[in-house]
Amino acid sequence: MNISQLETLITISKTKSFRKAGELLNLTQPAVSAQIKSLEDEFKSVLVDRNQPVTLTDRGQVFLEKAEQILDIVEELKQKLSDMEHTPQGHIVLGTTTSIAIQILPRILSYFQDQFPLIKTTIQSMPSSLIYQNVEQGLVDIGIGYLIENNPHVLSSVLYYDTFELAVSPHHPLATTPVPTLEALKDVPLIMLSPDTVGRMFVDDLFKRHGIEPHIVMELSSSEEVKRMIEINLGAAIISKQSILRELRQGSLKTIPIPELEVTHPVGVIYKSSRYINSAMQQFLGDLKGMPETHFISTE
Repeated sequence: MNISQLETLITISKTKSFRKAGELLNLTQPAVSAQIKSLEDEFKSVLVDRNQPVTLTDRGQVFLEKAEQILDIVEELKQKLSDMEHTPQGHIVLGTTTSIAIQILPRILSYFQDQFPLIKTTIQSMPSSLIYQNVEQGLVDIGIGYLIENNPHVLSSVLYYDTFELAVSPHHPLATTPVPTLEALKDVPLIMLSPDTVGRMFVDDLFKRHGIEPHIVMELSSSEEVKRMIEINLGAAIISKQSILRELRQGSLKTIPIPELEVTHPVGVIYKSSRYINSAMQQFLGDLKGMPETHFISTE
């Protein structure tokens, strides 16, 4: 059974003629007869009395009622799908780091939810190193994090560039020291992010390349935790500049320029290449990619 057969039966019930039904449906009379015969064979019932004028049998009348309901449902489905093109709706699961979830996403989501209230979002925090894995496995729809992999199964687009900075409390000895070198940090108590974070991997590689064994006094899983420890002067930390903009404005933290840290790191949107992109994801991805970099790195 297909939709065309149901439309044919309904048209015959109205025109009481195979020929007229064919003219309205742009079908030949044999094609109309074949469609009705196919329905009757499938349901093992005579649906049309072919005497002139053509009428439906009692079983045909029962079939007609359900056929009309089916077509109404199909039409409603078409309308809903069309509405989704004009008014995106659905559910998006976002995977991102804690610092991005706190510092960046509120600005994005406040705009997005005002524009598209029918789209719901769920945010899952994780290290950037896990975002790719969760996107590829379909556990999150869209990831936002540091672009650290060339994965053939994942697509990405740069949103903005971040840097890692040496941050200290204003009361830390380094706060009044002229520009130090990386070598000068070997005896400084450092608060580190956990080894599975991009910031930590960058710092570990940097120290290794310069033959420096850092003095690590604490390891924490998120930038938010690291910031609190720096603020109470328990150590210095190399941390994302974007994650400490508020503290820099408030004066509770200070950054110390170090030439070896002057490397930009792309942050972007990540999604699976083979995944079906529903209307909610299409709208979200389109808006993200269309936003200027200043929307993400604004200091306001």
